[in-house]
Amino acid sequence: MTTTDLRADIREFLSSRRARITPEQAGLPAYGGNRRVKGLRREEVALLAGVSVDYYVRMERGGLAGASEGVLDALAAALQLDEAERDHLFHLARRSAARNGPRRRRAAVTVRSTLRQVLDAISDAPALIGNGRYDVLAMNHLARALFSPVPADPRRPANTARFVYLAPEAAREFFVDYDRIAGDMAAKLRMEAGRDPHDEELIALVGELSTRSELFRQRWASQDVRLHRSGRKRMHHPVVGRLDLDVESMNLPAEPGLYLTVYTAPAGTPTADNLALLASWAATQQTLATELEAHNG
Repeated sequence: MTTTDLRADIREFLSSRRARITPEQAGLPAYGGNRRVKGLRREEVALLAGVSVDYYVRMERGGLAGASEGVLDALAAALQLDEAERDHLFHLARRSAARNGPRRRRAAVTVRSTLRQVLDAISDAPALIGNGRYDVLAMNHLARALFSPVPADPRRPANTARFVYLAPEAAREFFVDYDRIAGDMAAKLRMEAGRDPHDEELIALVGELSTRSELFRQRWASQDVRLHRSGRKRMHHPVVGRLDLDVESMNLPAEPGLYLTVYTAPAGTPTADNLALLASWAATQQTLATELEAHNG
């Protein structure tokens, strides 16, 4: 990300957050009915943050370098930022203060054998290890069965963002809440870009999705950001049917940037029954593959 890109990102992020807050929501009197701007004016944000108008204008134009933590906290409060948005603001400020580095290619990520053992030990729930770019780096047998409808892409590692945005018909069939997932995915990718704007693979992925998907361009332009957190995913699997899965996504402290994601369902629910069916089907597929290999050998 160049200096120009970074300043543009800061400007668009702050102006978009400012535009969504009305004076009433901010506890300010709204004088007159003819406001020329959507949301708060710059001088109103400056008032709420306790900084001069000139200083806020400089910040919104991309000048976050040198802003203290106290000023950033006050700005986050004035703009009513949630946790993810506040983190994103601080990431942008840190990048502004640091010397711009060149684009770089990350070393190929390999998942340690002990982590693969952890995945394989999770026998009753789909589990996978991925990164903030939505690369899937390792899966247990149930996760491979769960995501079997995802079209095979010859590129490795497989990437679920490409599936969601570049194979939308298949993705809409698979994900019950496709529109929400598409929005969340773009927001999490933008969060990742704020953390590491020199990530060559991320830059390439965002460029590819922007070029090939109008929906991604729209969601990316919203400036929304989200953290990788717990939630619920509703899927329609072609073999076992509807699955309403609870999702836990956990950072791996020893592997910065990697997440362990596990999909579960409460015992006694239809989804738990369908997960058991999925496990039986997965075992059948494994047996078939092994028999084919033995036969071919």
